[in-house]
Amino acid sequence: MTDFATALTAFRRVTAQPIALAELQARLAGLQARMLREGVKAVWLDASSSLTYYTGLRLGLSERIHGALVPSSGPLIYVSPQFEVPKLRAMLRVDGNVAAWEEHEDPYALIAAELAAMDAPGAGLALDPATPFAFASALMMRVAGPIISAQAMIEAQRQCKSAAEIALIQTAMDASFSVQKAVHAGLRVGISTTEVTDFILAAHVALGLKPLFAAAQFGEATAYPHGVPDTQHLQQGDMVLVDMGGTLHGYASDITRTYVYGTPSLRQRQLWELERQAQSAAFAAAQIGVTCGAVDDAARSVLTAAGFGPGYRVPGLPHRTGHGLGLDIPEAPYIVAGNNTALTEGMCFSIEPMLCVYGECGVRLEDIVYMTQSGPRWFVPPAERLDDPFGNPTT
Repeated sequence: MTDFATALTAFRRVTAQPIALAELQARLAGLQARMLREGVKAVWLDASSSLTYYTGLRLGLSERIHGALVPSSGPLIYVSPQFEVPKLRAMLRVDGNVAAWEEHEDPYALIAAELAAMDAPGAGLALDPATPFAFASALMMRVAGPIISAQAMIEAQRQCKSAAEIALIQTAMDASFSVQKAVHAGLRVGISTTEVTDFILAAHVALGLKPLFAAAQFGEATAYPHGVPDTQHLQQGDMVLVDMGGTLHGYASDITRTYVYGTPSLRQRQLWELERQAQSAAFAAAQIGVTCGAVDDAARSVLTAAGFGPGYRVPGLPHRTGHGLGLDIPEAPYIVAGNNTALTEGMCFSIEPMLCVYGECGVRLEDIVYMTQSGPRWFVPPAERLDDPFGNPTT
């Protein structure tokens, strides 16, 4: 057993390059091509992950609207409070014009005027789906022409990752995988869930990632997908569920392992093995052209055949099988019943068909895959055996 303090000293910062300027420019060109096809004059990118996706710019969401207008043709127009302009200019990676507004002025009228003055094909404005309602409603009152959602255009690009994006996610996943192994090695009787989550956060910092979330559940608390509010202390024979993630240049990791501290009971082994089979079935089903809903069906059918469920009933799987991952977590595609989105090359998503038995325990094995032309690939090795939750990959 290695204590957490010693484990922290063994971590070394990972290195990775952010998305290159040329790729950002290609993404914008792709968005503009979609706008031209659909007759949209401009897209509004709020202070969201989509602004980062297209420009590399990271802005904090506040009560002041701040973002960029992407015309169907021509340079971007960044919209900013005047006092933020010097900082904004220093942060820009993709060139563009800046339209600024003073505190007493109406920024929505400014955006409407910039849109009206644009020499770009199309009509109206498509809004970033992450635009807060207060901003969206104000734009609707001031902008001439139709206002629609840009969600479909943005998702069409974002849900299929490039090689550079997959490389960043791979580095982040490798880092979190090493933290998972360190947690497993450092557990002891009496340790609290708070001690575990504090270590997870510190370990991601030590590795050079920005901590995203950390969750630890022991015993009966493992039955609840998002945990319980009280702290638990580890005892022999407890089921242990550890979920974590961090970000590297904005791209996320996400990984859950469940195992038993001490000697597992026959019941624990049976539940764990059933969860592994459900995860494996979803992985096998995830082929190019197969729908997201069919992947969920494959995992759920394993649990239903064993007497759990049906549907979302508990004991069983009370939620979707997985979600997309990239600059957001979650994001499209969603691995859920009825989703007819077909899997395509570059999609990244979790496979985590959690088996919940309220009052007893739960088992979640969560791993991320990315789609290739020949099928899915795990970023890190999935758990193959309860006694070896960091085993060899399945390909």
